[in-house]
Amino acid sequence: MKKSIKNKIPKILIAENGPYEVSGNIPLIEEVIVFNKDDEPLRWMKIKKYPLIESYALCRCGQSKNMPYCDGVHSKFNFDGTETASKEKYLKNAQKFVGKDLILTDLNELCSGAGFCKRAGGIWERVQYGTVKKSKNIAIKEAGCCNSGRLVVWNKKTKKAIEPKFKPTISVMKNGPLWVKGNIPIGNYEIRNRVSLCSCGKSDNKPFCDTSHFY
Repeated sequence: MKKSIKNKIPKILIAENGPYEVSGNIPLIEEVIVFNKDDEPLRWMKIKKYPLIESYALCRCGQSKNMPYCDGVHSKFNFDGTETASKEKYLKNAQKFVGKDLILTDLNELCSGAGFCKRAGGIWERVQYGTVKKSKNIAIKEAGCCNSGRLVVWNKKTKKAIEPKFKPTISVMKNGPLWVKGNIPIGNYEIRNRVSLCSCGKSDNKPFCDTSHFY
């Protein structure tokens, strides 16, 4: 493994029918969802920190015996990693829900199934019909916990996105996608604050997760 090099620009390249090639000293951690007493997703919790190295390859086929790292097995069964996701910008195709103080944009094809959006009656209800501060804050938190970037809440007055502040980081979710945070460039796709990359090899929206890991 290469030693850490400072001031390296974080980025992720997508190898053809191969792994995600990560460089730039991007921290790799593992996170799990914490549920409330009603079995609803409440927040994320970090449970593991991997050694910090300048570059590494993450499995994209889902068959590595050294997850989350690539072990080269993709070449043994001719993994088809063809990228099928749109390269259009998020806002072009996102559906918009307008409330009194907030706007919600929703691009359903990016959903990775974490379920935060359904808590406390659902983010759509909170944005469109919530009037008290608590209701709005719940909607903002729900959107911020959406690891796929499917949901984004906007300040209706300023037209600015209300986003959590992330440092460039990749979070591994056991039996789930890779949560890429902090505006890390990924191939030729739009740079976003948070997205979920498929790590099971089954997604029909590669490189992004489409909940296929559940099936």
